[in-house]
Amino acid sequence: MPHQTFNIDQVAEYLHVEPRHVERLVRDREIPFVVRGGRTIFRRGEIDAWASQRLLGLPDQGLEWYHRKTLDGARQVFPTGALVPVLLRPEYIDLEMPAKTRASVISEMVALAERTGRIVDPKALRLSLEERQALNSTALPGGFALLHGRQQQPFLHEGSFIVLGRTIQSIPFGSPDGLPTRLFFLVCCEDEHIHLHTLARLCLLALRTKVIDQLVDVSEPAKAFDLLVAAEASVLPPAG
Repeated sequence: MPHQTFNIDQVAEYLHVEPRHVERLVRDREIPFVVRGGRTIFRRGEIDAWASQRLLGLPDQGLEWYHRKTLDGARQVFPTGALVPVLLRPEYIDLEMPAKTRASVISEMVALAERTGRIVDPKALRLSLEERQALNSTALPGGFALLHGRQQQPFLHEGSFIVLGRTIQSIPFGSPDGLPTRLFFLVCCEDEHIHLHTLARLCLLALRTKVIDQLVDVSEPAKAFDLLVAAEASVLPPAG
């Protein structure tokens, strides 16, 4: 059964950093923790939410470092290293979402996820997405957002997958650059390590390729899927 709480060494391993780095975060009160009987304890759910929020704000070098650091672990689940061909399908893509508000985007993305046949509790998933969005926006510069729950809760869905929605018109979604958002990825992963690596991978695609601009203009889901597969292949280092 996965750990529900961590000590300093365990959370350092979980986050792929040195224990001294965690100690500094605790000293500066930059990471959620509690003290029990003189021991520093980290709750897994709080760490998951904190890590995903922090990851989306990493500078370019930090993002690439994290992606490299977690790639070997991801390859234990995805031997080729490629996530898109496994987690996404053309039928998981909707390029004509009519949503005009943040709330309607979340509702329509949950409905799109339901179409995969993998959602167990759509109401709970929607609530989790809203709670995560309330922490700070998952929209990123460049016109896309990476929707995900506040905590990864496998009982909400079966297996790991991504769905992609594109709204007919751009929507103010709280992006740091102040510009509206039109592309929305919803990431649902059973394993937190894969969840964080998937977020890093999608951010890296946006940073290192032109796929976000290409997805704005594409007219068919199958073509959108092919564009993402090709973009991912271009940033992956050779295995081994």
